[in-house]
Amino acid sequence: MRYLLENEILRAEADSLGAELKSVKRKSDGREFLWQADPKYWGRTSPVLFPFVGACRDGQYRYEGKTYPMGQHGFARDMEFTLERQSPDEIWFVLESNEETYGKYPFRFRLHIGYRLAADEVQVCWKVENTDEKTICFSIGAHPAFLCPIDGEESKTGYGLAFGGLDTKLHHHGNTPDGLAVMKDEVLTLENGRVVFTEGFFDKCTYMAEGKQTGEVSLVSRSGRPYVTMTFDAPLFAVWSPEGKDAPFVCIEPWYGRCDAEDFAGSIEERDYENALGEGEVFTASYRMRFWA
Repeated sequence: MRYLLENEILRAEADSLGAELKSVKRKSDGREFLWQADPKYWGRTSPVLFPFVGACRDGQYRYEGKTYPMGQHGFARDMEFTLERQSPDEIWFVLESNEETYGKYPFRFRLHIGYRLAADEVQVCWKVENTDEKTICFSIGAHPAFLCPIDGEESKTGYGLAFGGLDTKLHHHGNTPDGLAVMKDEVLTLENGRVVFTEGFFDKCTYMAEGKQTGEVSLVSRSGRPYVTMTFDAPLFAVWSPEGKDAPFVCIEPWYGRCDAEDFAGSIEERDYENALGEGEVFTASYRMRFWA
């Protein structure tokens, strides 16, 4: 079921399936900012990644000597959430572990996803509760897709990204065709903290940037003007658009977790950036998206 949020500037829609944000429009002119999930390119808009971010090596992970299958980005994005509460400009959903989830992820949890409108921003809030009698391990991440181009051009060449606080370079690494991290340091050359999309810019890989190099990434138009700014405190983030498709959107993805490295052979507790919550503990995180006039 879809739910409407609204304030004086923005109108947004969120779906109980996956607790996924599906639309953000500027009320003054009806401009849509989010990709509308055309399966020709990618059939999602802004899925929440939980309890895994990215792919597990060989599509499986290990915990206490047992092996479990797990698809890319976990299972929460494909599950029905329950509405917790709603006001005109804020909504919260919850997903609670059950026997279905426990068979593939042997931890008890409660996952809350919230969206709040504040002027020209959407604030996204996450809360993970450990309802088990043991420590639970998890990753969580965002995957919002923003329209690019947004002004009617035929391609996104000439658009670009601006990285707050950076000047000449962004360190990143890529991925294998099956979604594993290739831990080779690559450098994206910037000019005054910006990079311009050229033809084939996204054909090589996902750009994964670790080490908290920045907490602000903006999509900029061909004129160099930002129209979406993501602000976050996550330890790493990714930038992605489908390889080889010249897809008309770009994803900016704050992550608390990461896909396995291509040579990873450890247990879930040993995954890079994995989060651990003791019995009764709670994890909270948030990020903001500003939609410029």
